[in-house]
Amino acid sequence: MGISQTDLSSKLAFDAKGVSDLKSAAKQNSPDALKGAATQFEAMFINMMMKSMRDATPQDGMMDSQETRTFTSMLDQQLSQKLAKRGIGLADMMVKQLSTTQQAQALAIGEGSGAASAAASVTSAASNATAGVQIARTMAGPGQLEPVNASSGTSHSKVPHIRDFQNKLQSEAEEASRATGIPAKFMLGQAALESGWGRREIKNADGSPSHNLFGIKAGKGWTGKTVSAYTTEYINGRPQTRVEKFRAYDSYADAFKDYGNLLAKNPRYEKVLAHGGDAATFAHGLQKAGYATDPFYATKLTRIIQKHLVG
Repeated sequence: MGISQTDLSSKLAFDAKGVSDLKSAAKQNSPDALKGAATQFEAMFINMMMKSMRDATPQDGMMDSQETRTFTSMLDQQLSQKLAKRGIGLADMMVKQLSTTQQAQALAIGEGSGAASAAASVTSAASNATAGVQIARTMAGPGQLEPVNASSGTSHSKVPHIRDFQNKLQSEAEEASRATGIPAKFMLGQAALESGWGRREIKNADGSPSHNLFGIKAGKGWTGKTVSAYTTEYINGRPQTRVEKFRAYDSYADAFKDYGNLLAKNPRYEKVLAHGGDAATFAHGLQKAGYATDPFYATKLTRIIQKHLVG
């Protein structure tokens, strides 16, 4: 009895057994086998995209652990399978392309083995990480997925909004770095953490940007413009939401300059700057000096600097 497309689509092909089943089905030389193999490859492509998004999000909160990450990975696999069964167009494109190849091979060699070899080629490519990433990058389009660093297994600036954030503010960070000695990457990392890569920047009442990327509050000594906004403070380890006044600037350059002056001239941060050559030391120094009340602030900042920023 042949294996139907529905049977193939209901099985996960993220392990060796799943791939083996697909290859066995492909030997039946049926369109359903080719469709099933292409659908499984689409599921793997979706799973790669979901993993990329997960990696770009801090996962060091109080509720995060190795167990939750394992469960999330399993959930993502199942979601990928469900989405692939509905289809995002990739499987259909592959079937169309490979069916054309199949017909050409049949005409060339006079036998109907094209479907089996084409489907087997799909599963072979799907099981090869390098080929999978290359095909995923091609299908996603320019700038959607960045190359993976083969030596470390990590990727940098792989998400467009991360790359755009760094490109947008690189010159301001470098100028502040020259004036203070604080590495530009450290400042960009903190701006990213405080503002959610610029997507949660504090806004003025009229919706215009305050340019305050660092969450610097307007204390008694501040004489410039201010803006009120909700913020989360940790009191005795418990998060509480409150309204606070924050500094507002005319430009991002002014924000970086003020941030640099705050760290350079405030005695609280003397030790931070004295040992600021290492990202982890810098981040933990800021937390110890009282820059933020989030108990996981240093871990989050270190992760952003080391994993997501280049230069």
